[in-house]
Amino acid sequence: MTGFADHFSALAARYAAYRPHYPPALVEALAAACGDRGVAWDVGCGSGQLSVALAARFVRVIASDPAQAQLDHAERHPQVEYRCAPAEASGLADASVDLAVAAQSAHWFDWPRFVAEAGRVVRPGGLVALITYRNAEVGGDAGALLLAYYRDIEAYWPNGRVHVKSGYRDLNFPWPEVAAPTIEMTASWARHELFGYITTWSATARFVAAGGAGRLEELSRQLGAIWPEGERRLVRWPLTIKLARR
Repeated sequence: MTGFADHFSALAARYAAYRPHYPPALVEALAAACGDRGVAWDVGCGSGQLSVALAARFVRVIASDPAQAQLDHAERHPQVEYRCAPAEASGLADASVDLAVAAQSAHWFDWPRFVAEAGRVVRPGGLVALITYRNAEVGGDAGALLLAYYRDIEAYWPNGRVHVKSGYRDLNFPWPEVAAPTIEMTASWARHELFGYITTWSATARFVAAGGAGRLEELSRQLGAIWPEGERRLVRWPLTIKLARR
C-alpha cells in the first residue's frame, strides 16, 4: 500500500465499541519473545485493541495511528501514549523501542517504508511482530449466514485485504524470523455485538455506500430469526503471528 487510505475514521465509534480485543496469551507470548520489556510500539493501533493490554508487560507503550478519530476513541491508560502518526514516519527516536507490533494493520502500510522505519526505531535484538486474523468463525446457522455475507461483499474489500487473506505470507522481513505460537482470539458475544462488528468492516462501509444497505438489513433480520437477543455465543478468530528479531 502507498499513502494513507483512511477507511476507518467515519467508523471510529463503532470500531472502538465492537472490534475484539486481543487475548492475554498474545501479550505474554510477545513479552516472552521480546526479552527486554521497556518500550512497546503498537503500530496502527486503531482505538487501542492491543495497546492497553501491552501495558501489563511493558513499562511504556507508544500507540500510533494515522487516524486521529480512532485515537479519540481509544481507552486511556497511564502507561500508554497515543500519537497520531503514520507507520512509515513515526517520529520516534532511533533504536528507542524493544517491540514493534502491528495488529491487524500491516496490510495498510507502505511495506518497504515501514520496514525501513521499524529497522530504524527498533533496537538491535528487539522484536518486530505482525498479527492478523481472517474471517470470524461462529457455529451453526449463524456461521452459514455470515459466510454468505462474506461472499456477497468480497469485491468491496480494499486492495490491502489480500494480505489478510494470505496470512501476511507476502509481507517479508529482512531479519531472522522467530518461531511464533499458535493463539486464538475469542469473544462471547450477543447478536448485536456480532452485527456491530460486521459494520466496522471497510468492505461493509463500501458495500453500503454502493447501495448494499438492504443486504445488510437482511442479514440483521436473518440473524434475529435464529439468534435470540441476550443469548451469548462463542466467536473465534485464529491468529496468524509473524515474528522477527531485529
